Amino acid sequence: MSAGALPSAFRGLAREPLAGPLAALIVACVVFFILTPQFATGYNISLILQQTMVIGILAVAQSLIILTAGIDLSIGATCVLGTVVLAKVAGTDPILAMVVALGVCMLIGAINGALVTVLKLPPFIVTLGMFTIVAAATQLYAGSQTYRVADGPLTALGTGFKLFGFPLTLGLLVLLIVYAVAWYVLNRTATGRHVYAVGGNPVSASLAGIKTSKTVFGVYLASGVIAAIAAWAALGRIPTADPNAFQTANLDTITAVVIGGTSLFGGRGSVLGTLVGALIVGVLRNGLTLVGIDNLYQNVATGVLVIAAVALDQISRRRLQ
Repeated sequence: MSAGALPSAFRGLAREPLAGPLAALIVACVVFFILTPQFATGYNISLILQQTMVIGILAVAQSLIILTAGIDLSIGATCVLGTVVLAKVAGTDPILAMVVALGVCMLIGAINGALVTVLKLPPFIVTLGMFTIVAAATQLYAGSQTYRVADGPLTALGTGFKLFGFPLTLGLLVLLIVYAVAWYVLNRTATGRHVYAVGGNPVSASLAGIKTSKTVFGVYLASGVIAAIAAWAALGRIPTADPNAFQTANLDTITAVVIGGTSLFGGRGSVLGTLVGALIVGVLRNGLTLVGIDNLYQNVATGVLVIAAVALDQISRRRLQ
């Protein structure tokens, strides 16, 4: 390769959508390794992956919805309700508990989708209201108590194994499967092309014969399914259903999606970028904890990341126009 070709190759790499998020992830890892060598230990890296698992799965659902220019502020609350349903029904039959939890989470997604597509209500208002309803319903259903889940099918995703000596869990495999399925649907099917088209320009998509309402309803329904999977993964990580868990899940999923390069205005982005974004959030929280930064300041840092990512997205859109 000639000397002149190298700068061109680097410029081409820089234009790749994943280049920015990957660079940010690498920089964050290097910084925290310098600040605390404990960060790069095998145990801590495994811990980061475990801590990222639930948010990472939920972020897939958030990605699908944001790609249609929507948003889901109830995704975290839906997951928490799913864990409580799993825990409370498990005493009857673990498999029945999984079916009921899936049905409840899908129902919430379906209601969100119907309100957005049939009544044409703004996704922000719909899911904000649903967040309040689901959070209150979870507290009422749980009686503001936590529920311990016995070992069995509901905690199976916490089963550990080693890959080349590195500790992993079945939950992480489920995480990768969810991302692989979402990537395939978005990049190899007509449904995926419809999702991007609806998010990019719903009027043009409709004129092209795409059933925009059906597509939008589908992503909200899918978010319910993914929330149920995340609830299952959550019990695998910590076998206790806590109605107060995942207080920052909505912010974390949006952060992961936006940092990963998906536009909040819809039509542009990828779930692979979301996976990198979720890892950035996980690395940030873990590294700041090791450094000794208070959790409140970690939330401040996450909020700053969201604002910065949205600002960069807005600047990018203006340049494209």
